[in-house]
Amino acid sequence: MGYFNLSGRSLEVMAASVPTSRSYYGRSEGRIPQKLAAELSQPDESLPKERAFTENVSPHGARVTTGRPWRPGFRVLITFPEYDVLSQGRIVYCQRVESGEFCIGIELPPRVQRWWKFP
Repeated sequence: MGYFNLSGRSLEVMAASVPTSRSYYGRSEGRIPQKLAAELSQPDESLPKERAFTENVSPHGARVTTGRPWRPGFRVLITFPEYDVLSQGRIVYCQRVESGEFCIGIELPPRVQRWWKFP
């Protein structure tokens, strides 16, 4: 089953696998495995909100499991309803995983740095 945007163009090509080495990302902080309920939406609200879960978090972002591909470079609104937190982030990567779902990396702005310490 393919994924399509409103123009009918397939979105399958947008979900490319990316290397996971530290040097590729230039990541200087560690990730903490943490499953948090989240809602994802586009800032223009052109698509309905999608319920998702984080796999891991860091001070500057999160890896989130989602049911559809998201285009790297695009903006996303991420809400953590349980903690009443809303932030706009940027999709860094999107990769299809074995389950058929997608994992996306979301970069969050510095002002949200303490969000990942919820529980």
